[in-house]
Amino acid sequence: MKYLVKSASVILWAIFSLICALVLISASVYLYLSPSLPDVQTLRDIQLQTPMRVVSADNELIAEFGEQRRNPIQFDEIPPLFVKALIAIEDQHFEDHLGVDPSGFTRAVLTVLMTGETDGPGGSTLTQQVARNFFLTRDKTITRKFTEILLAFQMERELSKQEIFELYANKHFLGYRAYGIQAAADVYYDRDVNDLTLPELAMIAGLHQAPSAANPLINPDRAKRRRDMVLGRMAELDFIPQATYEVAVQSPLTAGFSGSRPQIEASYLAEMVRDHMVQRYGEAAYTDGYTVHTTLNTRLQAAANQGIRQALTDYSRRHGYHGPEDHYDVEGLSEEEALTHWRELIDRTPRYGGLTPAVVIAATDEALRVMPRGSEPVDIPLTELQWARPYITEDSMGPAPETGTDIAEPGDLVRVVQTDGQWQLTQVPWAQGALVSLDPSDGSVNALVGGFDFLLSKYNRAVQSSRQPGSVFKPFVYAAALDKGFTPATIVNDAPIVRSDSLLEDVWRPRNSGDRYLGPIPLRQALYQSRNLSGIRILEDIGVDYARRYAERFGFDQNNLARDMTLVLGSTAASPMDIARAYAVFANGGYLIEPYFIDSITDSNGNIIFDANPAVVCKNCPETPRPFQLETDDESTSTQAETEAVDIAPVALNLEDDPTAETTAGPAQPRYAPQVMSEQTAYLMDSMLKDVVRRGTGRVAYSSMGRDDLAGKTGTTNNAVDAWFSGYNGDVVTAAWIGFDDNRGLGQAEFGGKAALPAWITFMQAALEGQSSNSLSQPVGIERIRIDPATGLLARPNQSNAVFEIFKEGTAPTEVSREDVTIDFSSDGNGDSSNGNDAISPEMLF
Repeated sequence: MKYLVKSASVILWAIFSLICALVLISASVYLYLSPSLPDVQTLRDIQLQTPMRVVSADNELIAEFGEQRRNPIQFDEIPPLFVKALIAIEDQHFEDHLGVDPSGFTRAVLTVLMTGETDGPGGSTLTQQVARNFFLTRDKTITRKFTEILLAFQMERELSKQEIFELYANKHFLGYRAYGIQAAADVYYDRDVNDLTLPELAMIAGLHQAPSAANPLINPDRAKRRRDMVLGRMAELDFIPQATYEVAVQSPLTAGFSGSRPQIEASYLAEMVRDHMVQRYGEAAYTDGYTVHTTLNTRLQAAANQGIRQALTDYSRRHGYHGPEDHYDVEGLSEEEALTHWRELIDRTPRYGGLTPAVVIAATDEALRVMPRGSEPVDIPLTELQWARPYITEDSMGPAPETGTDIAEPGDLVRVVQTDGQWQLTQVPWAQGALVSLDPSDGSVNALVGGFDFLLSKYNRAVQSSRQPGSVFKPFVYAAALDKGFTPATIVNDAPIVRSDSLLEDVWRPRNSGDRYLGPIPLRQALYQSRNLSGIRILEDIGVDYARRYAERFGFDQNNLARDMTLVLGSTAASPMDIARAYAVFANGGYLIEPYFIDSITDSNGNIIFDANPAVVCKNCPETPRPFQLETDDESTSTQAETEAVDIAPVALNLEDDPTAETTAGPAQPRYAPQVMSEQTAYLMDSMLKDVVRRGTGRVAYSSMGRDDLAGKTGTTNNAVDAWFSGYNGDVVTAAWIGFDDNRGLGQAEFGGKAALPAWITFMQAALEGQSSNSLSQPVGIERIRIDPATGLLARPNQSNAVFEIFKEGTAPTEVSREDVTIDFSSDGNGDSSNGNDAISPEMLF
């Protein structure tokens, strides 16, 4: 008996000593570590790394930038079933403990004391995991483990259970760059977390322990076992009924990768946004959860992509087949092994511009049998392959294929596209293109395409390129002429010309396209038929210096403009954005807008931290700036305008220095676009540019769309290096360009109306669908007079070929034409009746 009492006494003293030792050790650890413990109150204001989102004007996702996909949510936004699922699998006593599970804590301490291991029996609670994830490293040391425990106690004292759970739910890595449960719901199910089913919520809850090993996309079997374990624990704890559990575990895995896929392809503009945000906010742009609301219209951007890509693929087909992109040899493999190998290869080959990679699996006399990515093998008949003549140069091709074997052989990698359910052979074009569309009332970017595909080339030709605009530049010289005394009825000579010019070598013999010359023609006809020689004579008359100063009204930098007669032929380099902005002056009646593409920026809490305040067109506002003397009718005012100082800003695309940048400190003051041209001059130019579409080089647009409010101009530079069309109505102004990055010619048969205009038409058809006609209203100071088109004078009574022309008041002719009157240009001098075959032409435009 005494032995038992003595033994019990020893055991009690041992237990007491152990408890005292634990208390002393804990107290010592606390006293040692507490001074270095971080302030858990900082968790209330923690800034979780959240990627930058770029969205369209209609709030569709364009792009997401940042290493961590995260979309933080509040506790009351978390589904109750998910709360139960996570507690069931990770910490069933979460709602009851004080930060550390007592039994688990005891086991953990004993393990640490006896073995030095910190990850033994007794797993960490949710609170401990939050402490580790936010404040500590994953180093397996005793100090780190005790710090974690002390932080857990401190967090439970200062934070609510809901706050701790919310931090856990938003912080954890769950695979595929997804951090937090909402990001996981986006990545695996492309849905809001509140729209997920019980099995789907259980799957995400199960990912917290092993986001890579138990990932449903990498290891679906293990992921399902883990999901079912979560469901089982929920049933054991009576979180869900047994019947619900039995149904849930029978459901298949439905996870698939979505990863917040963009709803619209606008990578070139997205890169412009990214670059601006990094310049403005540094690396925080990728982590602080900014949302950038752009001016981009989702529907119009899709039309811009389609327009440029279709124009480029059509151009490419017109010039022959480049041949297969690659060849995949399968020698020694069985037919089944070859198909499997080819399938694996094309599954890793990206689509470019919507063109699908495919492997040729058989070539016969009658067809090509191809296996497109994501599709079963299909046959493309020889009748659909006749375009695929071998490419030699831009101006020559080989013979049409007579069999499928003339085009490709098994193992060749080709491109195909599906049209109206039928697969067709195509190819990635070598040429490139760009399109910019603006709202002429305020400069907002409706759509922007910088190339065939951003994956192929990140060079943004819409804003970074400098290309010769060709005849697209002519309207700016013609506008200058109208303010210098010319009228649409002024007769100009379209005849060969020879000039000696030290800046253009010894002799300059510019030509019209095709060496065709019309002689004396009205100014209007010279523009809509894009007559080079007429344009040169107009520029010669008004003066190059005056024209250069006048061009600044459209946003061009005078220092970059040609200083010789080639100015009217478009020898000055410009980007599609420059051209679109300049044409907006014609579209809006004479006002220079500032292009912008960021409408607003919000922070992670939804607060607006930037709100654009663009300068808008206001025709009757007295506050509208007028930096130029707006010419009316006499020579004196025009001369005065020549010497007047110019104060026009360049294209404002770097928003760091953009005057449209405003904060929300108070209501922004309205800003007005400067009036740079009189409404009368703009109206005359608009009328002449409408004739380009109705009966000139852009008439395909009129026949395709049948609208009476379209105006614009084609442009094709010498040797067809650049092809353009820039045009508008009152709602939209758009510039399209096609060309090669290495400045080689597009081919002798290519020009603006053939290569670039189709892209413009495709876009404008979508942009103006369902919209009524919108043209400039006739301003006061315009009169309509009946004239003789051959002389530009007043028509004779009953003259059969008389036409009506519009004039600024006071500029209409007063003399009546006579039948015996002809226009004498003999004083023009320097005429040359040669055919100009050996002419040197910096720009030959059509």
